[in-house]
Amino acid sequence: MRQSVRPKFRFTKELDDESYISLAVWSGNEDPKDEVLSVTLREIREGKTKARLAVYRSKNGAYSQLPVFPGDG
Repeated sequence: MRQSVRPKFRFTKELDDESYISLAVWSGNEDPKDEVLSVTLREIREGKTKARLAVYRSKNGAYSQLPVFPGDG
C-alpha cells in the first residue's frame, strides 16, 4: 500500500483578489534532511495555479531554484 506524501508544514493565506498563496516545506526524496520549499499562488474559484516557485535546500545549507514545468504557473 502506497503511503501519502505530506509536507512537513504548510501555511496558506487568502488574498483579496480571490486567490491564495501557500508556502510548503517537503522532505527531500533522497535524503530526509534535504528540503524543498514551495510557494504557490492559486485562484480560489478555478483552482488554477498562477505562479509557483520551488527552492531546494541541501543538508549542508546550499539553496538552488528548481525548474518550473509547463502547467506549474
